[in-house]
Amino acid sequence: MWFQNAYRRLGRGRVLFFGRFQPFHLGHLEAVKWLYERYQEVVILVGMADESHTWLNPFTAGERLLMIRAALEWAGLNLARIVTATIQTLSVYAGNAGFVLGYVPPVEAVATANPAVSRAFRDAGVKTVTPPLRNKSVWSGEYIRCLMLLGSDEWRLHVPEPVAEIIDYIDGVSRVREIAENYPDIASACKKLAQQR
Repeated sequence: MWFQNAYRRLGRGRVLFFGRFQPFHLGHLEAVKWLYERYQEVVILVGMADESHTWLNPFTAGERLLMIRAALEWAGLNLARIVTATIQTLSVYAGNAGFVLGYVPPVEAVATANPAVSRAFRDAGVKTVTPPLRNKSVWSGEYIRCLMLLGSDEWRLHVPEPVAEIIDYIDGVSRVREIAENYPDIASACKKLAQQR
């Protein structure tokens, strides 16, 4: 019990924010800024780091880390107050919440808008916070990937400028389109999604 309390004290002022960031978009940036205003340090954990070149996860963990740090620097955030890390694919349940926390420094809270993730961490005894979700219908990784697939440059409006530059540099749009060829229903699903926006 003493160790648990001491460990929690080490995490004061630090929050964990994790996701797939496929790609890191303006919604993610707004969430990080919100956390940055409220905590001394923000730990950003890139999930599903062991998967890339799939429809859900077209970009590698290294590419996503590069996008995140470039976007935060572009937004004027002090990178000395940001910690980045990666973790492989996991199912979401309380037992894995403790495993996730082993990949990062001690934290006071976990930031998530995902109810299942929030419940898993609360069940593990960790406080959760929910950053406000802004423009969720268009600041969405799936929607941005669909715009890329459909040949619309509108995707650039939904990511920080350096993220667009990185995607251009790695020829990410072509990658997304090539990947989609392996998923026959993706193109029609993307057309429907674009019509709903």
